[in-house]
Amino acid sequence: MNLRYIYIVLLILIGCKEKQEATVIKPNPNLTDFVNTFIGTDGPGNTYPGATVPYGMVQLSPDIGIPGWDRIAGYYYQDSIISGFSHMHLTGTGAGDLYDILVMPTNSRFSERIKENNFKPFSAFSHDRESASPGYYTVDLLDYGIKAELTATKHTGIHQYTFPQDENSQIHIDLGYAMNWDRPTDTYIKVVDEHTIEGYRKSTGWAKDQRVYFVMEFSKDFDSYELYNDSVKVASPTKGTDTRIVVNYSTSNDEKIVVKTGVSSANLEGAYKSIQTEAPHFNFNDYKEKARNEWQKELQKVVIETDDLDEKTIFYTMMYQSMLAPTLLSDLNGNYKGANDTIMKAEGFQRYDTFSLWDTFRAAHPLYTIIQPERVPDFIKSLLAHYKETGTLPVWSMQGNETNMMIGYHAVPVIVDAYFKGFNFDAELAYEACKKSAMVDERQIDQYKELGYVPVDEHHENWSVSKTVEYAYDDWCIAMFAKALNKEDDYQYFLERSENWKNLHDDQTTFLRPKNKLGDFITPFVAKDYSPYYCESNAWHYYWFVPQDVEGLIQKTGGTERFNQKLDSMFTYEPAPDDKLPIFSTGMIGQYAHGNEPSHHVAYLYNHIGKPSETQKRVRQILETQYKNEPDGHCGNEDCGQMSSWYIFSSLGFYPVNPAQGVYAIGTPMFKEATIQLPEEKAFTIKAINLDKEHKYVKSISLNGNKINRLYITHKEIMDGGSLIFEMTDVPTDDSFKTAELPLTNKIY
Repeated sequence: MNLRYIYIVLLILIGCKEKQEATVIKPNPNLTDFVNTFIGTDGPGNTYPGATVPYGMVQLSPDIGIPGWDRIAGYYYQDSIISGFSHMHLTGTGAGDLYDILVMPTNSRFSERIKENNFKPFSAFSHDRESASPGYYTVDLLDYGIKAELTATKHTGIHQYTFPQDENSQIHIDLGYAMNWDRPTDTYIKVVDEHTIEGYRKSTGWAKDQRVYFVMEFSKDFDSYELYNDSVKVASPTKGTDTRIVVNYSTSNDEKIVVKTGVSSANLEGAYKSIQTEAPHFNFNDYKEKARNEWQKELQKVVIETDDLDEKTIFYTMMYQSMLAPTLLSDLNGNYKGANDTIMKAEGFQRYDTFSLWDTFRAAHPLYTIIQPERVPDFIKSLLAHYKETGTLPVWSMQGNETNMMIGYHAVPVIVDAYFKGFNFDAELAYEACKKSAMVDERQIDQYKELGYVPVDEHHENWSVSKTVEYAYDDWCIAMFAKALNKEDDYQYFLERSENWKNLHDDQTTFLRPKNKLGDFITPFVAKDYSPYYCESNAWHYYWFVPQDVEGLIQKTGGTERFNQKLDSMFTYEPAPDDKLPIFSTGMIGQYAHGNEPSHHVAYLYNHIGKPSETQKRVRQILETQYKNEPDGHCGNEDCGQMSSWYIFSSLGFYPVNPAQGVYAIGTPMFKEATIQLPEEKAFTIKAINLDKEHKYVKSISLNGNKINRLYITHKEIMDGGSLIFEMTDVPTDDSFKTAELPLTNKIY
């Protein structure tokens, strides 16, 4: 390797960060201009910058080609090379999967290879010659002098490559390419004619049985091709675990070649229909504009007013990132690879997957009930399709697979929330699915049913305390569902189970502590330690997860004064310099960890002890310190829309502490005005009078012209349309809310 490529590798390892200065906004009605798709591509965010449409099946994005935690989404801002553009990526997770169907243009200008990316073709690139916006990504591949542009439809990825003059220009399509957890198990390529190839890529990884069928059409007939199976040149068609094809061109200067890739998880017929229906021509700019218009339509569902460009960019980037998952699984024929590993058909709905439920039940799915009411029924029907295919609701599903990642049965609060908000689906089937998912004998639910808590075991991710409290919350949701459907026996049974969190409460330490099967607390116990008994957390984080009974938690803690002290300690008890913090413990404010989901509702609990000013102070602190308009702008994994949804709710001035309750706790608004566009030409406007950086405290609240003395609003009040007006002040005003009404957390509103 010569010195130049040693330097490239050093750049990969060292990297650099670019920061942006805050400026005053210039009027521009195109909200896509305020989306920075690079937020989260550096640091722990694990997002991708490439092209997709809202909730689309295709996520066409650059791949560095080098494995590792930082490159879970394929791309890492500190890197300096690109090894191609693949069609599927996860957004903001800790799971290294997908990267399907890698495409890379090359020519005779450059032929170096490096071990770090498994000797695949690559090119240096510079952020100065790279840009992206919703539905579009472009970069100059500097070593080849090739400009790459990407856009997408729901089921199709579209590339445009602008080549220099070269008799040996090529486009590589690599089905054997894999990194991190992903590994191909069966691939197939067939050359159909001089401008069409078809095939499939089946793989295993986090998704144990992933299938992507594809058809690829080129705007220019290729002069020739070489087809490889495990590096051996073969004739078409070919089948194996490592196949790839190189198509050859002689290109003139600035010649553009467009490549369209239609996909389906079910069969080639679906892949062909993707192209025929969504991408029938080769006008790249037309597809780019349509993708931009789709994003504009979604982004304008919430219009904010602010004079700070960074604030506006963060907000609309969070809006954008909240709509990258769930992703479509069914093709245009309605077919998809089911979670029972057979080909299923979605009748009367679109089947979605990529349900990161441990994360998204908290804020993302409640947000969808406001800004995506047209999609929510299909989301619920997709969860129920998974139930019909497997016998239980999904835990964390993707690409027609159950990964069983994380804990709980959190499809339950998503379904129950949608039911009480009036969305249309089969309620009896939904209840059956919720109940059966809570009654299985797997994931220690059998011990939970028997003992009233999950006991410790020798598993390295026992997570016994976390499982107990999350199962208990989901049980409360089932109890509310049962009550609404007049299933009295079930109501009483699951209501009793919803109190199981109390079985792990230690009155002496006022923490939720792990127990063995005999009912003894495990010792020694240090609350700030990250042990196997708490899911990616410690005892401080999980103490507060009783959203179904905050009143009961306050009582167990010793009353409001003691609860206040413990909340204060949560935000001020800083980790010691020698504390070993795991990779997921990020965004720390004392023991509060905004980079991981169990902490997300905690700042709002001050409302329940008559200290709304503390909620307002802490929420504003989190908004201003844990989100930035920079590549490392996320303090933790974005997690399929949860981190961004927290920001959207909180910046508007309210948040769903109990995600299935139909009620939102009042916080503090970040913008002078925000308008949520609702169905039936309704709108809900939030205004903040006297708002600035110092005036972050709420003095009074008015709803539809009437002053209200409560610290919540209901979902129905938002969806009916109207206005919520905050009068802001620069001093805490808890005395003004001494008699404020609070939502009872153990009921549905």
